[in-house]
Amino acid sequence: MNSKYELIMYWSEEDNTFVVEVPELPGCMADGPTQNEALLNAQIVIDQWIETAEALGREISKPKGKLMFA
Repeated sequence: MNSKYELIMYWSEEDNTFVVEVPELPGCMADGPTQNEALLNAQIVIDQWIETAEALGREISKPKGKLMFA
């Protein structure tokens, strides 16, 4: 899946890894030793998050695109 959700990536010195958060999907985040791997892992986790939410009958927010206040 090619997700259109906003992704926030940062380096975690504490964990020695890149972290990707998906703010529009609560609790959805991934990590990886490189930026590319962290992004690939984020796509997998987004798919799994949506699949789980659908199975549980939970609301799935639509991607909002660019934030106006960033």
